[in-house]
Amino acid sequence: MSNGLVAAIVVVATSTQAFGQCEGTRTEPGLDRFYSQTWGTQFNGQRFQPAANTSINAANASKLELKWVYGLSTNSPRSYPLVTEDTIFIGDEGRGLVALDKENGCVRWENTEIQDISTAIVSEVVDGRTLLFFSGRGSGAFAVDAINGELVWQRFIDDDNPVPMFSGSPIVYKDKVFVPISSLEVVLTLLPFYGCCTTSGGMAALDSSTGELLWYRPTIEEEAEVSGGHWFFVDEFGPSGAPVWGAPMLDTKRRLLFYGSGQNYSRPASLTSDAIFAVHIDSGDIAWVKQFTAGDAYNLACGAGLPNCPEPVGPDVDFGAPPMLVNLATGEDLVIAGQKSGDVYGINPDSGETVWATRFGRGGPLGGVHWGMAANPEMELVFVPISDIPAGSNERPPQPGLYALNFNDGRLVWSVEREAKCEARSCWPGISAAIAAGPDIVVTGSLDGMLEIYRASDGELLWSYDTATEFSAVNELATKGGAFDAHGPMLADDLLIVSSGYGSFGQEGGNALLVFSPRRESP
Repeated sequence: MSNGLVAAIVVVATSTQAFGQCEGTRTEPGLDRFYSQTWGTQFNGQRFQPAANTSINAANASKLELKWVYGLSTNSPRSYPLVTEDTIFIGDEGRGLVALDKENGCVRWENTEIQDISTAIVSEVVDGRTLLFFSGRGSGAFAVDAINGELVWQRFIDDDNPVPMFSGSPIVYKDKVFVPISSLEVVLTLLPFYGCCTTSGGMAALDSSTGELLWYRPTIEEEAEVSGGHWFFVDEFGPSGAPVWGAPMLDTKRRLLFYGSGQNYSRPASLTSDAIFAVHIDSGDIAWVKQFTAGDAYNLACGAGLPNCPEPVGPDVDFGAPPMLVNLATGEDLVIAGQKSGDVYGINPDSGETVWATRFGRGGPLGGVHWGMAANPEMELVFVPISDIPAGSNERPPQPGLYALNFNDGRLVWSVEREAKCEARSCWPGISAAIAAGPDIVVTGSLDGMLEIYRASDGELLWSYDTATEFSAVNELATKGGAFDAHGPMLADDLLIVSSGYGSFGQEGGNALLVFSPRRESP
């Protein structure tokens, strides 16, 4: 452990100020009601909002109208909001953390010290005050005071990983914050003189009050060693990789964290890449780990034909989407995980044994299940978005769209194979972004910029909105929408909230935070 670089910073103040365009807006947010616990809405990761938490349903979905738009400071937005009775907290890369009035988008406060927020915002009451927790992509984990945005602590976690990247959203449970960690080495492989690779992904547990590191669990236990080389003088190392890209799921009954790992960055491949982990929350000890694709080694050098690409090159079909926990008709529990291969698995939470498995589409580096599924426990359905952006060699045909499975046995109930609104790559019809479920609806955002709502029982399209356009923003910033990717939509109270314009993989970029609400009928 690099104690010199891992430090908790406790401060009493930061740069916070109100936005002038909404003068008179109350700076203090309401904190009595929160509409989500985690990135997955609940600890079980289902991304399901019951009728008690959202009034948007199949009866009024067609009446949704744009309520207001906030212009984010940079393209390809990555943060996911947290909603209270009167406030939306969200990271605005390039500006900081902002607290917006839920009714009109006016800024209550902003913290401009943290400008690379890339995850969901989550909350917990710690030592009598409500704190907000999140990660900055290159700066580590943070806790700030929800009342005014003041920084409480920051933790940069570099145990066994000198170039960590914080992409997956944290979970906070009582006195612990669980932070997933990946590695920037996947990008450094584009440098021909860089000797790939020595780092691994991992999961860290921090004290929610101070940010102190409680335990750290790497995905690869063994140290990387020289495993080859190129150009006679550049050493190559392995095993490496197995990043944790997505948020963990928490089983409070078993006191286990479940999360997925990615592919190896170099060879030799490990037994813990492309795997699901079950880890004890109190100690970080592994309860079980199950690998689903062996020998998968891939990095960004492969797409560019550079020497750091491992040979043979793997299919890059990691678990980017977080797993979820459901309760079956038998009363037993099941972990459900979706992979970039297009495979969806029902897994025994006590043993890691596969109970059922099914597959959709071709899968691949940008295929299959990319960011996240959703479930409706009342209907016993899991909804599977399939991206299937053409990439690599694959003999199977793509099947971009949305699929509903009975989560008891993995049986297909209905499917919607989407067609793009245009023929450019930026208009690919797949659903890469995570999705959300309401009482009787499923909300999706696709790579062609369409925001859509389907009936949960049969897949009927109820409402759609083309977001790839320009908007007039409440903060008077030039604002346009584009592709949907990353964290996807949120349902909270009477609002549908989503960021449009994620352009990192050749899609149409943008910077629009869109807030919709059903049209109110005149009395």
